[in-house]
Amino acid sequence: MEIRIDHRTCIGSGQCTLTAPAVFTQDDDGYATLVPEGARTATPKQVTQAALSCPVQAIVVGNAPPGT
Repeated sequence: MEIRIDHRTCIGSGQCTLTAPAVFTQDDDGYATLVPEGARTATPKQVTQAALSCPVQAIVVGNAPPGT
């Protein structure tokens, strides 16, 4: 699974970190960032819920090629 955060769009609401704390965290300025290895261990449901909870749709979820 590929997870990207559009850092130009993110407003730092923290909804992703509340929804999927194993996948998302916030940097020192309060903006979303991925937890190391979070994308690899996340369930699709967690990531989808987090993406849907983002008030500005800054989270983009896609399918990574097999083996990545």
